[in-house]
Amino acid sequence: MSAKTVLPAVAMTAVSMVLTLAVVVMWLGTAVPWPVALVVGLGIDGGWLATLAYERRLAAQGDHNRAVTVVGWSFGILAAGVLVAHALTAEQSAGAWLAVAWLPIAAKALWLVHSLWERTALTPLALDAIRGIQQEARDEAAVARARLRAEAATEETRLTAVTAAGARVARVQAKTAQTLAGAWSTLETARKGEETGRALTSVTGPVTPAVTPRWELPVWGPTEPVPALETAAPALSDEALDALVDEIRTSEVPALSYREMAARFRAAGHSASEVRLRAAWKRVA
Repeated sequence: MSAKTVLPAVAMTAVSMVLTLAVVVMWLGTAVPWPVALVVGLGIDGGWLATLAYERRLAAQGDHNRAVTVVGWSFGILAAGVLVAHALTAEQSAGAWLAVAWLPIAAKALWLVHSLWERTALTPLALDAIRGIQQEARDEAAVARARLRAEAATEETRLTAVTAAGARVARVQAKTAQTLAGAWSTLETARKGEETGRALTSVTGPVTPAVTPRWELPVWGPTEPVPALETAAPALSDEALDALVDEIRTSEVPALSYREMAARFRAAGHSASEVRLRAAWKRVA
């Protein structure tokens, strides 16, 4: 996988070194002997290549030296400066030479990218583990989405059914109310009619002369609650009920069961609802 970054960096480095050496020889060859120009070009390329090799060695050891990095970038900037100066002083094809003046900096940048690739590279085992975790997370998300969609569809169906049932109940209630209203109107008309009064008078006259009975309509609506009988036993408080239940339950050894206790409680004339009596049993037992 590292070949994806190291091969472009090597190719760009080779092109940059060849281009720098050629420019130095052509540019300085007119002012100094060509062997001197060749030495200058090889010095620039050699220094750049030496610092790059040392940086690679430190990177392989997991180390880093800021001074070496600065020297390497200095050689790269020097090579780029030589190309730019040659492009500005060239009488022909100045634009073309200036267009390739960035190659040394580009080669240095590619080696920087390759070093970052190496720092973040993972083993195949770690990559498989990461892919497994990501796949598991995607599976859980898909299951959660499907569960939410199913719950939403179920809730929508339930609400639709409840709404339809409520509508049917409302229609039945409206129809029943209409029927009751019609029957009530018929009863009211019959009660207020003259024929009804005369008929009742003719029926009751032989029994109670000169008395016209009044026919009252049946009560339809809320009524007042019937008061409790005065002869009913007073209601026991929770504390008194608990004490009485505990006394009856522990009156024998072993303690009585709930059915036996309830039977003796009512046989003694005490009064309490089944709910309160069972709650008192649970509190004391």
